[in-house]
Amino acid sequence: MSLKIYFLRHGETSSSQTGTYCGRLDIDLTAEGVQMAEDFAKAYQDIPWKAIYSSPLQRTIATAKPLCDLLGINSQRRHGLKEIFYGEWEGKTPEEVNQDFHDDYVRWLADPGWSSPTGGEKGIDIARRSSEVLEEIEQTYKNGNVLVVSHKATIRIMLCSLLGIDVGRFRDRIGMPVASVSVVEMAERGPLLHRMGDCSHLREELRQREEI
Repeated sequence: MSLKIYFLRHGETSSSQTGTYCGRLDIDLTAEGVQMAEDFAKAYQDIPWKAIYSSPLQRTIATAKPLCDLLGINSQRRHGLKEIFYGEWEGKTPEEVNQDFHDDYVRWLADPGWSSPTGGEKGIDIARRSSEVLEEIEQTYKNGNVLVVSHKATIRIMLCSLLGIDVGRFRDRIGMPVASVSVVEMAERGPLLHRMGDCSHLREELRQREEI
């Protein structure tokens, strides 16, 4: 038996509904986001989990909580799983950023791996810090199932790193809906993707909710 890492993006927030950039802003889930977390817990509670890791932000802690409560365990919080820091773009819409920071915005859209939001983080910065968490997991758990609850950009960057996709293409190559699950097996011949962006565990009305 090999190690399987389940990547769960946090549930819906006000920012995922409005389209504003929210990296280090510590906002909580919407009521629907809480329901998404509960749906995940109900669907995945029977998996024999070895551990649950999460970023230390409220929205990921709240997403992990229903499963943690059912299992009677605590999530292990790691700063390396935080969302990309958007710097001066935090709380702004893409339209506002394009108007106020046009040149930086164009550079970031072209290559978010090596360009950063104004005063923020490059994709390679997130790849570096999140890889330390993945390495810790691999060294600690040689087999079994581990859940990682994190954020849209961070999960996409981790998947790119594991699957050999250019980190600078994380926004163009991988979709990651709120409360979606992606599964990677650390197989004998390297990381093997089993599932990506799966929302089948959500009740129908939640699956139909669109994010901006």
